[in-house]
Amino acid sequence: MCYNETVTHKNLYQLFLCSFSQKEDVESEDDAKLEVEELAKTLPQGTDHTPHILSSVLSGLPDRWRNWIIRTIFTWFMIAGFCLIIYGGPLALMVTTLIVQVKCFEEIINIGYAVYRIHGLPWFRSLSWYFLITSNYFFYGENLMDYFAVVINRTGYLRVLVTYHRFISFCLYIVGFVWFVLSLVKKYYMKQFSLFAWTHVALLIVVTQSYLIIQNIFEGLIWFIVPVSMIVINDVMAYMFGFFFGRTPLIKLSPKKTWEGFIGGGISTVILGLLMSYVMCQYRYFVCPIEYSETLGRMTMDCEPSSLFQPQEYTLPKSLEVISRMLNGKSTLTLYPFILHSLSMSLFSSVIGPFGGFFASGFKRAFKIKDFGDVIPGHGGIMDRFDCQYLMATFVNVYISSFIHTATPQKLLQQVYSLKPEQQLQLFQTLRDSLEHRGMLN
Repeated sequence: MCYNETVTHKNLYQLFLCSFSQKEDVESEDDAKLEVEELAKTLPQGTDHTPHILSSVLSGLPDRWRNWIIRTIFTWFMIAGFCLIIYGGPLALMVTTLIVQVKCFEEIINIGYAVYRIHGLPWFRSLSWYFLITSNYFFYGENLMDYFAVVINRTGYLRVLVTYHRFISFCLYIVGFVWFVLSLVKKYYMKQFSLFAWTHVALLIVVTQSYLIIQNIFEGLIWFIVPVSMIVINDVMAYMFGFFFGRTPLIKLSPKKTWEGFIGGGISTVILGLLMSYVMCQYRYFVCPIEYSETLGRMTMDCEPSSLFQPQEYTLPKSLEVISRMLNGKSTLTLYPFILHSLSMSLFSSVIGPFGGFFASGFKRAFKIKDFGDVIPGHGGIMDRFDCQYLMATFVNVYISSFIHTATPQKLLQQVYSLKPEQQLQLFQTLRDSLEHRGMLN
């Protein structure tokens, strides 16, 4: 019985709990709820998933060393694949980014689907993928308009998509929103709204970050390759230092992480990141932004490298002059300015980057799972390898817009070419009059 004739503070509290539980009986399916531990068993555990041949060959080794060998083998496979994709150029990198994004989204949505056990609820998976397509249409469309507006405007039937891109994107989202409202089922409201929020958080984490990655690629391949490589270096070297020298636990969210691995990985990232930056600064293929050439009529990566990628001479601080003179007798240092920016990125990837992994570890611990998936033996799912990359992509994009990005004639011409002919003529006349007035044009 929930009600008594005598009402005390304690009884009043029990009465509240009873009324709440009765309300829950009406509005939720708690009677069919399963424990998280049981639901987690339905999800794949990637580090336990190993090819049969490799498992039989390594069967005689202790678990610790067997996992180390498997992880090392597939790490080199991923590095080789990454180098091959870079060789394929910007288009291959963008396609790979889209594929990785879709796979990460799938892994996150699958966790929500399993943990909440809503197999009887309508349209959850369909709605999730619909919102993914809609958000990709919006973000990738923004990139296309920024970098391919000239080409698209020259194609009559695509001009409408450019002009009304945001309105079309909004309409597509509204369709999904109405679809979700119509799919609400009595007694399941809480679960459905939780999963609606789950889907949008997944979109925020995955789609928005992949959009920023594409923007980084268009600024020059070096702005993509160097940060991604720094995260890989930090992850690999932290694992190596932690495996062989790790003794002191770093954080409770990830018990296997150690201070030795964290410090060793950080130092290695700074050193190797600077070396990689120095080498890549010497090749136009990596430093030139991807731009549309009106002369060639196509996208090009050929340019005169900016001052950022040309050697500059810097005067050393007084405190370092003594050391410098002992080594080479100079009080100045010649280097590429990008290396100084690379130092900032290496410090971020070493100090803050691992917290993306800690966040993912906390997420997995909340649902009692070991990995996001089982795509990569010894590593887990795609999301297990890219949890830090998304955080790094955001930092690089913000860094470029804050400290690097400036308006250039090429960028402005992209916008001018997208104007109507009469608008271009008006702009030309206005610019000519201004230059004549200032005495810069006779």
